[in-house]
Amino acid sequence: MEDMNRARVLIVDDEGPIRQVLAATLKDEGYDVKDAENGELGLQLMREFQPEVVLLDIWMPGRMDGMAVLLEARKEFTNIDIVMMSGHGTIETAVRATRLGAWDFIEKPLSMDKIIVTLQNLWAYRVEKAEKIFLLNHLRKNIAILGEAPSMLELKEKISTLAPKECGVLICGEFGAGKELIAQNIHYLSSRSGRTLVEFSMNSTSSELARVELFGYEKGYFPGADKTKKGRLELANMGTLFIEELFDLSEEAQLHLLEYLKKKSLIRLGGTRKLEVDVRILASTSKNVEEELSSGRFNSELFKLLNFSILMVPPLRERQGDIPALLNHFADQFVREGKTLRKNFSAESIKFMQEYSWPMNVRELRNFIERVYILTPGDYVDVHDLRFAGLELTTSNVSSNTLSVEELGNFRDARAEFEKQYLIRKIKENDGNITRTAEIIGLERSYLHRKIKSYGIDSLVKGIG
Repeated sequence: MEDMNRARVLIVDDEGPIRQVLAATLKDEGYDVKDAENGELGLQLMREFQPEVVLLDIWMPGRMDGMAVLLEARKEFTNIDIVMMSGHGTIETAVRATRLGAWDFIEKPLSMDKIIVTLQNLWAYRVEKAEKIFLLNHLRKNIAILGEAPSMLELKEKISTLAPKECGVLICGEFGAGKELIAQNIHYLSSRSGRTLVEFSMNSTSSELARVELFGYEKGYFPGADKTKKGRLELANMGTLFIEELFDLSEEAQLHLLEYLKKKSLIRLGGTRKLEVDVRILASTSKNVEEELSSGRFNSELFKLLNFSILMVPPLRERQGDIPALLNHFADQFVREGKTLRKNFSAESIKFMQEYSWPMNVRELRNFIERVYILTPGDYVDVHDLRFAGLELTTSNVSSNTLSVEELGNFRDARAEFEKQYLIRKIKENDGNITRTAEIIGLERSYLHRKIKSYGIDSLVKGIG
């Protein structure tokens, strides 16, 4: 953004003395100033001079008064901010001008101090707006959805269609497939992109605490609650709330969420005051939607009110042609973060990665590539480097099923490989929750933790490493 002292200001007013005084004052303040005596000339100078700000009189003789100029300027010049001026101002006139796109309204006789303060405030607003646009564009680039597989092209098309709408979206897919990334894209491509995206994961929250996290509480609601805490819904007001693993919500939290959707207001736990909250809800699940609804574990009325459009995120094993693009993307991230210099992967190593089934999907691929960058000393990566980093093809994890039993090695190696794949599958079934996995397979949590560490799959488990 340009420095304020070089900002271009156009004055459009039929009274010569006002134009002269304004122009002289603003030039003394460091602005680049031009003026026009009527609406037609004003529009012409907007095209030629390209001002950031226009000071526009409402009552002017001739074919175009200020309102007509404002209407035309709003159509043609989207990056010009217009401040209306009038000696015959009324509240109705000011309201109408604002609704037509004016930034502010100043009454005559003009106060030079007020003009200067108004321009300073306007410039601060323009700088903040430019910074937000820059950050949003930078963010959108960093959360770009990579992949040219037909399923990914279809997914991206659906995202571009759904993002501008206000409907809820349920993002379905396996653990690690990129559901959180899809939610971020929907938010930052929506009209709510300038507001907050609040994420709430049931993977890291017990069902008993879900209601507290979503709705917040008042001071004194429970022993130790020494201050009021806003819930995730309230924090997401005018923005977006993303609930990860929706079907793990407790029955109590479901009922409270249902009540919120009916009334569009909420009451913090332990409170009495209603809070008007406007939130777009996105959610994800790695479970079968039909099974969850038919089982009765999830409130059917709540599901209807959430008004979900459903997106399916394909697993990585179904779009392995996208692995080179994902590899380059993650490598770029590591280089930008200053972790290492860029490494070149051989064609054989890329093919080797494409033959692996990636049970933990894109998340596993990213963590593995990071491990390769850490463990490979040189700038060239071949198959043996991938094996050293822990990637091996077996009959249980190869996509093409081309390996024979003999290739598993001795009995101990085969048993270890089976155990590793068994743990990966069970961890995946339990959405990366190590405590839940340990309970289901009948192991002590600490013992399971050591097994996970020994097989090098700790980075795939939520809450570990």
